[in-house]
Amino acid sequence: MPLRVSALRTLGAYSNVFAIESFLDELARAAKADPIAFRLAHLKDSRARAVIESVARNANWKDGEAGDGRRGRGIGFAKYKNLSVFVAVIAEVEVDAASGVIKVPRAFAVADAGQIVNPDGLTNQIQGGIIQSTSWTLHEQVRFNRDGITSRDWQGYPILTMQEVPHVAVELIDRPSEKSLGAGEGAQGPAVAAIVNAFANATGKRIRELSLTPDRVKAALG
Repeated sequence: MPLRVSALRTLGAYSNVFAIESFLDELARAAKADPIAFRLAHLKDSRARAVIESVARNANWKDGEAGDGRRGRGIGFAKYKNLSVFVAVIAEVEVDAASGVIKVPRAFAVADAGQIVNPDGLTNQIQGGIIQSTSWTLHEQVRFNRDGITSRDWQGYPILTMQEVPHVAVELIDRPSEKSLGAGEGAQGPAVAAIVNAFANATGKRIRELSLTPDRVKAALG
């Protein structure tokens, strides 16, 4: 390749889960089904079902709930790399159509990492992953021209500010009879999917390219 590249953390899970879970929401919409009920109808794994059911209960999700044009909620789920932590996330978004700015005021998460050794550490991993994913999803992108990278400061490469950080409520499912599962980077994929699906729920418009910058949002809204 003409440019030297490296892996974005989560080693592909962030973008892969974004694509998979976005498509699942589109399938649910085509089937005229609630996105959570649709996932549960196609899941046999009891632990996967448990995190989805728990996050729906914690967020007080209503079957078939719809956004109002500005506010909406969405879900994302993944078992990280098919062998680590199970994470389900429900995110709330607020969309300003005039400015194209998206806010994520709140997110709910449920994680199953098998037997829990350090509950505080696991909670921090999930919270931190969701906050990092929110920053990637709303702001972060490397810009470059023919001469090289132009994102060389925090103005050229903006990140989530303290005022933009969502409130994240985390529930852990402890399974003492199961082996401990890796939890690092497990929340980023479900978080981006939840945010993008929440945008679609709020506006009826689907964005299939990241990040959700104001220009991209306004283009999607027409």
